[in-house]
Amino acid sequence: MNNVDKVMASAADAVADIPEGASLAVGGFGLCGIPTVLVGALLAQGADGLRVVSNNCGVDGQGLGILLAAGRIARVTGSYVGENKEFARQYLAGELEVELTPQGTLAERLRAGGAGIPAFYTPAGVGTQVADGGLPWRYGPDGSVSVASPPKETREFRGRTYLLEEAVTTDFSLVRAARGDRHGNLVFHRSAANFNPLAAMAGRITIAEVEKLVEPGTIDPDAVHLPGIYVDRVLGPVPADDKGIEKRTVRTREERH
Repeated sequence: MNNVDKVMASAADAVADIPEGASLAVGGFGLCGIPTVLVGALLAQGADGLRVVSNNCGVDGQGLGILLAAGRIARVTGSYVGENKEFARQYLAGELEVELTPQGTLAERLRAGGAGIPAFYTPAGVGTQVADGGLPWRYGPDGSVSVASPPKETREFRGRTYLLEEAVTTDFSLVRAARGDRHGNLVFHRSAANFNPLAAMAGRITIAEVEKLVEPGTIDPDAVHLPGIYVDRVLGPVPADDKGIEKRTVRTREERH
């Protein structure tokens, strides 16, 4: 691979150097836009003690949920426990450290990290334990709080109180895109453009799996959602039919009419 062509030979090669205890920003929302191939390769690779930053931690048996079930995640910074029963069990049992943060704040912390902004002020969380501290990050075996969130610095602007949130940067980022070229320019499909661009920006080494791999110059520059300067490795093409459905709802024939 030369310094322009970022395509990796395999998923195993793409994640081979992720070490024990690494921090990871992972794109996706629920099961939408998650880098399933890279997560599966990381499971096979064996790194543990991982510190994950993602909106949620997958669901039982899918997405980041497979790393969680294998006991490979030590800490999660996210917004939503969701439908993942194992996530809730590990958290309440004191096996997992969890930093819950407002969803918009998490998005901006990732974006700020990628933009080189160390911290920012936001009104989200003012007047709650997010600002005052005391949110349980880790429980003890007896159910007591062994690690709690610290209080955050606050400041008034134009008569309104804001709290200081620190940006997030990670050792690696794992993201998924609908299309990408060999230089790492990415296009996301609709709602898959949720946390993926932001997670990609925050990683020191960003690995993108793409459903359709195209040659440089194929993607209209105006259509690029994330420029290749943020992407270090590209894996593709990956299967486009591996997307799970978090909650399946159906209607009866009478209801459809």
